[in-house]
Amino acid sequence: MNIALIAHDKKKDDLIRFVLAYQPIIEKHTLFATGTTGKRISEETGLSVHRFRSGPLGGDQEIGSYIANDKMDLVLFFRDPLTAQPHEPDVSALIRLCDVYSVPLATNMGTAEVLVKGLERGDIQWRGVKNERED
Repeated sequence: MNIALIAHDKKKDDLIRFVLAYQPIIEKHTLFATGTTGKRISEETGLSVHRFRSGPLGGDQEIGSYIANDKMDLVLFFRDPLTAQPHEPDVSALIRLCDVYSVPLATNMGTAEVLVKGLERGDIQWRGVKNERED
């Protein structure tokens, strides 16, 4: 599975702790992230992470492109709902694309935990079956 990891500035530490806690599950998949988030995850976990630009510089849109082209299977986006984001339209577009293309999306740690445990159980395997049928 291709997994996108995104976090607003005040949520980056939470995402890194989450990845460390679930590393045995997450490391079995291909990871993508926006700029600084990807750099920090890679440095602090040793995991290989494909890095896009930072969110405000187009990274959210790059991940959105992967979603629209059916190249992303799961998105963990730890959002900061209490801080205004200069690229909020990009954030909204990314969330909308997850809905349009039925890509599972977690915007907080509680939902991310449910998705990652489901990933471990194979609950999200329908994404792989869907992709095989379309190839």
